[in-house]
Amino acid sequence: MNTLESSEISSSEWIFINQFLHEIKLINSTCVSVYYPYGKGNETISLLNENKRNDTVERIKSKIQKRILVLKKDPSSVGKFVQTLCIFGWIRNGKIIIKEIGTSKKLPYIYMVSKKPYIKPFNDVLKTNYDVLLVTLDQKTARIQKFHGSQILQEAKLKIDLQGRHRKGGQSQGRFLRARQTKIHVFFKKVANKIRTMDSNSELLLLGGSGPAKTEFYDELNSELIKKCRFVENLSFSTPSKEIHNKIIHHLYRHRRKHVIELLEKYEKLFKDGLTAKRNNVIHKALEMGAVDTLIVSANYHTNSQFKKIIKMLEIAKNTSAKIEFAVSPNIIKKLDIDNSVLAILRYKIK
Repeated sequence: MNTLESSEISSSEWIFINQFLHEIKLINSTCVSVYYPYGKGNETISLLNENKRNDTVERIKSKIQKRILVLKKDPSSVGKFVQTLCIFGWIRNGKIIIKEIGTSKKLPYIYMVSKKPYIKPFNDVLKTNYDVLLVTLDQKTARIQKFHGSQILQEAKLKIDLQGRHRKGGQSQGRFLRARQTKIHVFFKKVANKIRTMDSNSELLLLGGSGPAKTEFYDELNSELIKKCRFVENLSFSTPSKEIHNKIIHHLYRHRRKHVIELLEKYEKLFKDGLTAKRNNVIHKALEMGAVDTLIVSANYHTNSQFKKIIKMLEIAKNTSAKIEFAVSPNIIKKLDIDNSVLAILRYKIK
């Protein structure tokens, strides 16, 4: 059985957050997104007051500040063990709408005004919002489920009638086994084709099931799906949904760690070509020029003395289409701390 590592979110909280984000993602208007650590309500209000925005944003900010004061008095309203409070405010039909959620995990400190709610920290840190294909199969039955977060978007079941053992009389044992293997091979091809039709930008393909079927089936996948494929242990057609969610979470955490390591390797490689920046004043200038391709940010950046500057850099990055990647691994955070919590991969060299 896959047990969650201590850094991983529980399946029940993950489902709850995915449901919340599903609603939030439907908002399509200017939104103020605020994330702050538990107990830092006053500091967050001070932060919101530092820069004046347009009238619409100021109205939303005012409502958020009032909400922070209410949550300060009654923090249990957003959860029993809250590490981070997240508040989103926007205007619909002339009325200010405020939604909030608490999480038991530490998310980056955020104050962002953008065209839509800013939910990237949830995706990077808590592994929400990803598309995952889960395939459970044996030699005669397959179930393909396409998850977006905790929701099943699509499901397909395929089956063949497969005789288990050779009966006396008729064809020889050898011919029977060859015919049986051919039937399984044709079935696996059909399953692989179905997976291809259901796959559209899935982050992972998780493959499991009892017996040798999953390893036999693996060879039917094309190169794109092989890159995404991970074998899942102890997965069967009767695995409870909670355990399925735990397995998805576990593999997404592993996948994300690998992604950030590869990103840092890319940074090291491009460093020699002058296509990186690590001093915050240089990164800030590059962001204003639109020269930043990817911003790699420590999820703990609020402990850095340049915290307020980094908050502004994040907003510029979001509004100039630079990719933002939050890192949570202790080893990577340690490396980022040396470089003022932020590294940048550039689109082109800057002087």
